[in-house]
Amino acid sequence: MEKKAESKVGMDLTQGSVFRVLFVFAVPIILTSLVQQVYSMVDLIVIGRYMGSEGTVGVSVGGEMADLVAPAANAFASAGQIYIAQLCGFGGRGKKELSEVIGTLLSMLLILALLFMGVTIFGRDALLRLLNCPEEALRSAGNYMLITALGFPFIFGYNGLCSILRGLGESQKPLLFICVASVINVAADIVFVFGFRMGTAGTALATIMSQAVSFLMALGYLYRHRHDEFSFDFRVKYFMIKPRLAVQLLKLSLPTLLKTCLVHTSMIWVNSNINAYSLTASATNSIGNKIQRFVELFVQGTDVASGTIIGQNLGAGRHDRARDTVLYTLRFSLTIATIATFAFLVFPRQLFWLFTTDPAVVELGVLYLHITILTVYLSAVTSSFQSMVTGSGFVLLNFALGILDGVVSRIGFNLLFLYIFDQGVVSFFLGTAFSRSLTAAVVIVYFFSGRWRSRKLVISETR
Repeated sequence: MEKKAESKVGMDLTQGSVFRVLFVFAVPIILTSLVQQVYSMVDLIVIGRYMGSEGTVGVSVGGEMADLVAPAANAFASAGQIYIAQLCGFGGRGKKELSEVIGTLLSMLLILALLFMGVTIFGRDALLRLLNCPEEALRSAGNYMLITALGFPFIFGYNGLCSILRGLGESQKPLLFICVASVINVAADIVFVFGFRMGTAGTALATIMSQAVSFLMALGYLYRHRHDEFSFDFRVKYFMIKPRLAVQLLKLSLPTLLKTCLVHTSMIWVNSNINAYSLTASATNSIGNKIQRFVELFVQGTDVASGTIIGQNLGAGRHDRARDTVLYTLRFSLTIATIATFAFLVFPRQLFWLFTTDPAVVELGVLYLHITILTVYLSAVTSSFQSMVTGSGFVLLNFALGILDGVVSRIGFNLLFLYIFDQGVVSFFLGTAFSRSLTAAVVIVYFFSGRWRSRKLVISETR
């Protein structure tokens, strides 16, 4: 018994202080996202210092498909994570399904990765034209997009493996994997860009190398512990897609995937319009997006942790713990938003000088960050309350929120500021900032309505 306890993967999220469980489980997830974002920002810093605005825009525009693929991979991975979390909360009665869920999830992710890779490789010229990529950055963006597409299977595989671990209550090991990968990424960036002078192609190679390392480490860990919580030997027969589980995973993931695609498509529309103004506007938006994502990863990391904790507690019938998890998540997220606001008001120029030496980009960046203050607060509120939607597996509401956020609000507010207030490129900064306001209102109403208490669980639908 003692030996088994020592080798057990993950932690029981249905016991102990809610605050402590959220803190212990969320911090490694946040740090994992932080490290990923840091080495992504290092890519931009290195190439920006080496090639100027041309390189900055090349990495940013060329990385649009990778930016779409990562959330798409996460949509399927999150479906598996919530399913596994609810199975764990269900106790021993759910453990026999874990092996089948894991095999079905990983096979589906591989198929999706290959589809995205093919579309990107053969359609990159059309995609760059659609994005209004500035002529000066066209070659750099094309090289970056082509090479990063080869790493899509690693992105999907890593997300899938980490979702399995997190569903089991294990959030610390993914942090270790990504830390090792980030060191490799930074070192390879310096060697390929400054040493071999490969430009954006060198940055892309460094990225897929780090993705491959993190994937292989996660795979190795799960293989070594395959008999601790489930029986999965990683032989071909274990990767057979089980139709009933595939249907359930599709029901969970497709609305989220469609939501992600809609949100990202609207973002591409916004970025495309911004790119059409000037290289300065494009570079400002590229850098500003990186800074904003850096802040939001704290909020989103907590949301991922919160959704998993809620999933296990709802599976165990512990509704009060699920409710308290949301409220603690909100407090943490608002604290992060306040810290970010301080930085955006006091150090806006210094933040932009990290990425560029172009004075025009820095000055426009100050305005960008001041507007982004609204974005981070709305994101904090929305993500916190939406974790209940995620943890309960309410995919249709999640999909509706995606349409509201990604299409109605984002495009609607951008057009409002552009044509009614006529603010030029700043209209797109303002429109994006206001885009989450309606979504925030909906998730707040859903949480306080208490309807999540009587929702049918995902694991119940396959029985």
